[in-house]
Amino acid sequence: MAISRNQLVKELEPGLNALFGLEYKQYEQEHAEIYTTESSDRAFEEEVMLSGFSQAQVKPEGAGVTYDSAQETFTARYTHETIALGFAITEEAIEDNLYDRLASRYTKALARSMAQTKQVKAAAPLNNGLPGLTFTSGDGVSLFNTAHPTIAGTFSNTLATAADLNETSLEQSMIDIAALTDERGLKIAAKAVKMIIPSALQFTAERLMKSSQRVGTADNDINALVSMGMVPGGYTVNHYLTDTDAFYITTDVPNGMKHMERAPLTTKMEGDFDTGNVRYKARERYVFGVSDPRGIFASPGA
Repeated sequence: MAISRNQLVKELEPGLNALFGLEYKQYEQEHAEIYTTESSDRAFEEEVMLSGFSQAQVKPEGAGVTYDSAQETFTARYTHETIALGFAITEEAIEDNLYDRLASRYTKALARSMAQTKQVKAAAPLNNGLPGLTFTSGDGVSLFNTAHPTIAGTFSNTLATAADLNETSLEQSMIDIAALTDERGLKIAAKAVKMIIPSALQFTAERLMKSSQRVGTADNDINALVSMGMVPGGYTVNHYLTDTDAFYITTDVPNGMKHMERAPLTTKMEGDFDTGNVRYKARERYVFGVSDPRGIFASPGA
């Protein structure tokens, strides 16, 4: 349905002082703090987790060496979505508008809608990946889980006991990240990189990450998280997170959270000969997901 003069009555008459409602600032590119962006030229992309070998065995004198095997363990699939939105304006509405160029005004609104949609979709794996929710990683369990299956057993990328963001829970997160293992149960040298938080936790995070001494105590102890540089990237606020007490920590494990881009944002316009209406469209193709869930750690809050 085209935008006609019926929707723009006030803009067709003299005496209008201002048009407002489309000039708001917005939060942009917050997904870049979480995801690594890669280009794609296929309908979907697959990334396969490989297992290495278990610990070496003692070989008794005169006995043969023990042979181990490697294998594929699970596949993470990224299936691109097409995101698009458009609008049309009647020829008469364009001709009779007294105050503004309709096309330039609403193409900006279109770009804003596309940008915000991208940020909402980027936050969805975090919002829906907490224990008991619907977003799963390639191993078939929720993105944040205490029992991600491996050949050797399981590993966890969430706190065993859910907790709100504080000194104790953040320190325990550092301990748990350092204890991560690979598909055969071998230790990996994983470290925290950056904390991702909703806006409701920004003041708590600022105190935890910037104070040189322990927060909320009368003791003269140092803030070990700060002095040891445990979260070198600090923290960043993501305004599209829906759980106000959950916090997330990206790690340096490669091939974690990924943004696959199939087709970048493009815009088109065309006029219709019969009606005179002008149509505008924006379109892009992408997907947000995860390959190795060891690339991110979380607590859903208490």
